[in-house]
Amino acid sequence: MLARVHSAAILGVDAYPVQVEVDVSFAKPSVTVVGLPDAAVRESVDRVEAAIRNSGFEFPAERITVNLAPADIRKEGPAFDLPIALGIIVATGQVAADGILDEVALTGELSLDGRLRPISGALPMALGSRENGRRALIVPPDNAAEAAVVDDFEVFKAETLYDCVKLLESGLRDEPVQVSDEQIDLETPPYEADMADVKGQDHVKRALEIAAAGGHNCLMVGPPGSGKTMLARRVPSILPPMTLDEALEVTKLYSVKGLMRSGDALIQTRPFRHPHHTVSSAGLIGGGSFPSPGEVSLAHHGVLFLDELPEFPRSALEVMRQPLEDGEVTIARAQTTLTFPARFQLVAAMNPCPCGFATDPQRECTCSPSHVQRYLKQISGPLLDRIDIHIEVPRLTPEEVMQREPGERSSSIRERVMEARARQHRRFAEAPFHCNAEMSPQALRDLCRLSPEVEGLLKTAIQQFALSARAHDRIVKLARTIADLDGSEEIGVAHAAEAVQYRSLDRKLWG
Repeated sequence: MLARVHSAAILGVDAYPVQVEVDVSFAKPSVTVVGLPDAAVRESVDRVEAAIRNSGFEFPAERITVNLAPADIRKEGPAFDLPIALGIIVATGQVAADGILDEVALTGELSLDGRLRPISGALPMALGSRENGRRALIVPPDNAAEAAVVDDFEVFKAETLYDCVKLLESGLRDEPVQVSDEQIDLETPPYEADMADVKGQDHVKRALEIAAAGGHNCLMVGPPGSGKTMLARRVPSILPPMTLDEALEVTKLYSVKGLMRSGDALIQTRPFRHPHHTVSSAGLIGGGSFPSPGEVSLAHHGVLFLDELPEFPRSALEVMRQPLEDGEVTIARAQTTLTFPARFQLVAAMNPCPCGFATDPQRECTCSPSHVQRYLKQISGPLLDRIDIHIEVPRLTPEEVMQREPGERSSSIRERVMEARARQHRRFAEAPFHCNAEMSPQALRDLCRLSPEVEGLLKTAIQQFALSARAHDRIVKLARTIADLDGSEEIGVAHAAEAVQYRSLDRKLWG
C-alpha cells in the first residue's frame, strides 16, 4: 500500500516542499530511504521503528520504501522522522487519515518513546507550506509559537506521535496554536543593556547616535578599559524597533540555525553578534558543503561587533566588503549557489597599538613604530573606507569613574534616532533603501545638494586627509544624517565639519 505525506525542507533560509512517499510491499523485511538523504535522515529508520512500536502501533515486517521527493535535492536533518513514521502507519492501514493528509504538512524529530523533539527551520517551513497550498502544519511543541506567527495559516502542536495520529483522525478539530501580544510586541523591545550605564564618553555616545540614526558603520579606537565593548553592546538599544517584516527575516535566520529559544515566537530585539577574533571566513560569512548563514547574516537588521579588529584574520575581514556594500552574501558551491541577507551595522573596536597604550596619557606605550604599523596595516584601506565613523575613546578621568548619576537613557536617544529615520523614510519613499548609509551614488547627487561653502570644506578635507571618492561620499551621507538629527533640510557647514572630524583617523593612524 502507498501513502503520501507532505513535509518541507530548508534550502538556504527558505523552505521547499517535500513529499514523503511510503510504499509497503510483501517482500523480505527491509527499509530503504531514497531521495538523496543525508546520514541523519538515513538514521531515522531506527528512531522511527522504535517510536512506532513504543507509541502502540505495529511496525510491519515487510519491505518499506521511503522516497523523499524531489529526489534531486539533498535532504538534511531529522525533521523527516514524523512524516516517515506517519506514512508507515497510514500505508499499513492502522489509521484512516487519507482525506486530511493533502491539507496538512508535518515536521518533527522523534525520540525512541515517540515524543516529538524540536527541529530547526519551523518558521520558514510554515511560510513555505502556506505558499504551497497546505492548510496547516503540525510541529513539535517547542516550535509551535515560532510557526504560529504566520498569518492565514493554522499551526498545531503534537507532544507525541500518538497525539499526531489522533489529531489527524479528528480532522484537525483542536484549537490551533495562538501567539500572545507579548510574544510579538516589537514596540517595546526588552533590551537589558542601557546607555545610562555608561559613565562619561559623551562624544562617543554622540557618534553612536549618529551611526544609529543613519545606519552608519563605526570604529572605536582607545586603550583597554575605556568602555568600547560596553558602548558597543548598547548600540542595539538605541536603534529603532524592528518592523514585523524585519523581525520575520531575522527570526527565519535564527530558526534555520537552530538558535530560537523554546517557546519564542519572534526575535523581538535587534541582533547583536560578537564573534571572537579567531573566527574563520566561513564562520563570519557563512559556508559549508551545504551553505548556512554566518555571523554577518545572523547580524541582519542588527549590529555586528568586531572587538580587537586587527586581530581578525585579514582574509576574514576582506570577505566582509561585499556584504557591507550589497547587504547580502552570495555563497557558490559545486552543487548550489545561495544568497543570504546581511544588512547589518558594523561596530568595531581596537587598541591604537599592540600593547594598547599609544594614546593613553597615563601609561607608556612599549611598542616600536614598526610593530604599530604592522598592527594597523591589518585593516586594509578598502575596508576602512567602508567605515563611516572613526572615533577615539579615551581613558575615563577619575571624576567620571566616580560618577554616580546615570547618563541619558537609551529610550531618549532612540526617540531622536527614530525622528531622524522618519525624515529619511519620507525622503526615500520611492527608493529601494531606507536610511542615509544605503544611498546610491545617484541618490547622493540628487538628494544631497551642497552649498559652495560646504563643497569648499570637503575639498580641503580631501586634500588634507588624502580621502578616496568613496570616503568623500560617506562623509556626505554622514553630514546628511547629522542634519536630519538637527531637523535641517539642508546640509550646513557645521554638519559637514562634524562629519569630516569623524574621519580624522584616516590621517592620524593610517596616513
